[in-house]
Amino acid sequence: MRTLIAAAVLAATMPTAYAATCQATSPKNTVALVELYTSQGCSSCPPADRWLSQLPSLIDSSRAVSLALHVGYWDYIGWKDPFAKREFNDRQSQLAALNRSTTRYTPGVFVQGRETNWSQASSFDAQLRAVNQRPAAATITLDKVETQGGKVDVRAHAELAAPNSAKNPRMIIALVQNGISTKVTSGENRGETLANDRVTRAWSGPLPIGTRNVSLSVPSTAARDLALVAFVEDDTGVLQALQLPLATCS
Repeated sequence: MRTLIAAAVLAATMPTAYAATCQATSPKNTVALVELYTSQGCSSCPPADRWLSQLPSLIDSSRAVSLALHVGYWDYIGWKDPFAKREFNDRQSQLAALNRSTTRYTPGVFVQGRETNWSQASSFDAQLRAVNQRPAAATITLDKVETQGGKVDVRAHAELAAPNSAKNPRMIIALVQNGISTKVTSGENRGETLANDRVTRAWSGPLPIGTRNVSLSVPSTAARDLALVAFVEDDTGVLQALQLPLATCS
């Protein structure tokens, strides 16, 4: 009995290490990265949030990986978005500049760093097909995933198909969460209960190309429905994307 109790205590205090099969490598084709810039303080954002929630059930992750990046520049209207991060504000400004624009707005959607009309299904799908038909300019691998002390640790490796052709290449790793429900008590969405998926909860980068050991903090309110997302980009846009659902690691 003492042996069993000791074993149980040891198991409870040890870090959770996932099986060796918990790994993912990007395919030979280019996977599209879909970025939605949204805010819980924006009354026109919920339809785009619902669209993004449905996207993984319509388009396989071998074709597209999605992120919801909550921005805080509407917080002054009356509701402070709890998932907004300054780096997301800055990234949207950088993407706007890449698209030769000085305007930021929500909801805003980018594919491979290029602004797109998400509400036109046929043109959006055509844009994804065009991305998917391109040979991958980079390969990404995620492995050696483990959790301990409120963190997710992962080894990320990225390499370029033609290193001399990329302009300032870098890698970014994110932790995303599904199934978030928020009751909004002020601002434009006052009285609404908002459902959000693919919410970016942690962000690491830009990181140099190569092999990197990354540690991401797991929010205390995070449910089990989490995924790692990695992508490689350069100054011209996104080159490749990959996701690894943590549910496959349990």
